[in-house]
Amino acid sequence: MTDLSSKKIVVVGIGYVGLSNAVLLAQHNDVTAVDLSSERVDMVKARKSPIVDPELEEFLSTRALNLDATTDLLAALPSADIVLIATPTDYDPNTNYFDVSSVEKVAFVASQHAPDATIVIKSTISVGCVEKLRNLTGNPNIIFSPEFLREGRALYDNLNPSRIIVGDTSERAKKFSQLLVQGAEKTDIPLLFTGPSEAEAIKLFANTYLAMRVAFFNELDSYSIAHGLDSRQIIDGVGLDPRIGSHYNNPSFGYGGYCLPKDTKQLLANYSSVPQNLITAIVDANRTRKDFLAEQILSRSPKVVGIHRLVMKAGSDNFRQSSIQGIMKRIKAKGIGVIVYEPALDEATFFGSRVVTDLSAFKDEADVIVANRLSDELHDVQAKVFTRDLFGAD
Repeated sequence: MTDLSSKKIVVVGIGYVGLSNAVLLAQHNDVTAVDLSSERVDMVKARKSPIVDPELEEFLSTRALNLDATTDLLAALPSADIVLIATPTDYDPNTNYFDVSSVEKVAFVASQHAPDATIVIKSTISVGCVEKLRNLTGNPNIIFSPEFLREGRALYDNLNPSRIIVGDTSERAKKFSQLLVQGAEKTDIPLLFTGPSEAEAIKLFANTYLAMRVAFFNELDSYSIAHGLDSRQIIDGVGLDPRIGSHYNNPSFGYGGYCLPKDTKQLLANYSSVPQNLITAIVDANRTRKDFLAEQILSRSPKVVGIHRLVMKAGSDNFRQSSIQGIMKRIKAKGIGVIVYEPALDEATFFGSRVVTDLSAFKDEADVIVANRLSDELHDVQAKVFTRDLFGAD
C-alpha cells in the first residue's frame, strides 16, 4: 500500500512552479518554502501570494495549509524527506544552454545536509542534467519531474494536471507521484515513469510542439494579412479538421513568456550533432513574425506608438520574454517614439521608454496602440489599436 503519511518537504524557489507545488503539497504535508527574497518569504508567511494567481491567492488566504517560509535553506533541510527544486534556469545565449547553476547549488547543499531525502527537480533543465548531477554529487536520489503549468493558473493546473511525469522508476519516484495525486482535485490522472533524460526531453519537446503550433497559426495570419484575407475564417476552417482542432490557434505577436522561447532554443542546442530542419524553423519563425508585424505597424506612419500591457497573457503579472517586447524593440530601432502602459510595472521607464500610468493620457498620446491581447478598456479607441488577437483567448 502506498505510504501517504505526512512528509517533511522543502521547496526551494517561490515562483510560479515552487509556490504552486508548495501549496498543493502543504494540504497534507509539512512544507517549508525557501527563497532568497525576504519579501516573498514574508508574503507567504502572511498568507499572501507574491504572484498573480487566483487559486494561489484563495488557497493561501482561506485554506488550512501546513506551510512555512524562510530564507535559510540550511535550517530547513535537516530531516527533510523531499527537497523540491524550483529555482530559475534562464537560457544563456553565450553557452546555448540553460543556466542550471542555482539547481546545481541546491542539489549539492541538499545532498550534503539531507542525504536521505529525495531531491526532485521541477526547474526546466537540459537533457542529461540529472545524470550529470547524480555523478557530480554522488547522490542517486536526484530525480526530475517536469511541470506543465500556465502562468496565472499554476495552482489550478497542479490541482487538475493533464499528466504527472516522473523521470525515475524507483519507489521514491512512485511515492512522490502519489503525493501530487493526493493533493490534486482531479482523479484518474495519467502517470508516466521514465528515465531521467527521457523526462527532460519530454518537457522540451512538449513546449517546442506548442511553439510550433503558435508559429504555424502566426504564419497563416501573416499570409492572410499580406493577401487581404480574413484570417479568422481560414483558421476556423482549418480547425474543423478533428486532427487539427480549434484550440491553441489564436494568432499573436509570436510565442513568448518564460518557457517557450528558452525551451525551443535549448532543444535546438541539444540537436547540435543530430540532423534537423524543423526545430531551427520554429525558432526562426518567431523572429520573422515579429519583423513582419513591426513593418505593419510602421506602415501606419505613427509618431508615437503605445504598448498596451507588457504581460504575456490575461491574468498574469509576468512579462519575462513577452513577445510584445520584440515588437517594441523593432519599432524603437526605427526612431519611433514608444510609450508603455503597464499597471504591473512600478517604474518610470521601461528599457528607455516612458511608462504612462494614466490610461486616458496613454490613449490620447499614442497614434497606434499595440496590444498582443485585447481588453475591454481599449474598446473606445479601436481605430488606433493594432492587434492580432482574433479569438480573445491565450
